[in-house]
Amino acid sequence: MSDFSPDPWAQLRAATPARIALGRAGVAVPTRASLDFQFAHARARDAVHSELDVAALSQHLPGHQLLHVRSAAPSRAVYLRRPDLGRRLADGQAGALPHAPCDVLIVVADGLSARAVQAHASGVIDALVPQLKGLRLGPVVIAQQARVAIGDEIGAKIGARLCVLLVGERPGLTVADSLGAYLTFAPQPGIRDSARNCVSNIHAQGGLSHAQAAAKIAWLAQAALNLGLTGTGLKENAPQIAGPGQGPEIAPP
Repeated sequence: MSDFSPDPWAQLRAATPARIALGRAGVAVPTRASLDFQFAHARARDAVHSELDVAALSQHLPGHQLLHVRSAAPSRAVYLRRPDLGRRLADGQAGALPHAPCDVLIVVADGLSARAVQAHASGVIDALVPQLKGLRLGPVVIAQQARVAIGDEIGAKIGARLCVLLVGERPGLTVADSLGAYLTFAPQPGIRDSARNCVSNIHAQGGLSHAQAAAKIAWLAQAALNLGLTGTGLKENAPQIAGPGQGPEIAPP
């Protein structure tokens, strides 16, 4: 007879990226689990401290009018210590933006993971723009050392009815390159976060694909423009798009 007994945790571990049932070596976790954790932590730290390569991102956005701005945070180190500076434009930056009224303005902000923006922003924009046909689109604004609220000042200066801001989300120990999208109707400085809608977890490790994210954003954008609002008053019931290898999904009620 065999003494082999199947690992009762194997099936559960295969169903989640969470660190469960790691085992132990004496009073410590096994070496492999310890090294995996250190590697994930290093990737998250690198994502937070990395700088956005604006030139490389611009090359992946051909055919778009591009504008480049910076926040009031003069460096990455200051940006991480002073969240308030990342929420507003540096002196003189607002004056360089044109007044070009539009229905939808796309802003790309590096946020807390420039790696996410580098990997996913252009793909989401490519999938999104065709679904906004019939709407007046503004230029694509790339903002460095920027947080979500910087889109309010940019959108107000340009005259956008709706701002769609793509931003690198705070990296975790599972995913370091997750992108988020924040939609704000009638952007103005001082708007509360409760007046925004968010589409999060856009990444390749089990998150939303570019097509799935674009479909959600496009539905929310059209609904926001029709209703004249975003935030807690706008509930998403967009049809879902099945990702590669997935079956059909049911739209939430």
